[in-house]
Amino acid sequence: MKFSIKEVVEMAIQTEKLGYEFYTEMSKKFHEKNELKKLFDLLAAHELKHGNSFYELMNNIKDEEPEGWDEITLYLRALVDSEFFLGKDKCLPSLEHVKTAREAIDFALCFERETLLYYYTMREATTQKELVDEIIKEEKSHIVWLNNLRKSFT
Repeated sequence: MKFSIKEVVEMAIQTEKLGYEFYTEMSKKFHEKNELKKLFDLLAAHELKHGNSFYELMNNIKDEEPEGWDEITLYLRALVDSEFFLGKDKCLPSLEHVKTAREAIDFALCFERETLLYYYTMREATTQKELVDEIIKEEKSHIVWLNNLRKSFT
């Protein structure tokens, strides 16, 4: 099954919603650890902003397929069907499995890396490369923040 460009962007919107929900829950769960709460609040705000950006992008795209679309859509299908989105060991398990700050950070790192892969591929599929580049830049900064925080829990 092939995706349309709009479906690709809709999946990005859903991914940002999942991220927002996760970070909001983690902010509540670790509210006693001020540094962690602030980080999760900031990450949740970024996810919300990214979702809104993708929503605007979806309203401005046409259904034309870019060059190489067949290959892009096959790769995106593999990502969506992967353990990240589906399966018992997916990157987004039910949130009650996250008990410690370290687990929350590891989970967030996994989530950010997987979404980054998706967005790099999505970038190839859209003419709005500047918008996707800005989101990619922020996702990379999230990985750096989380990795530095993770080191403090080692």
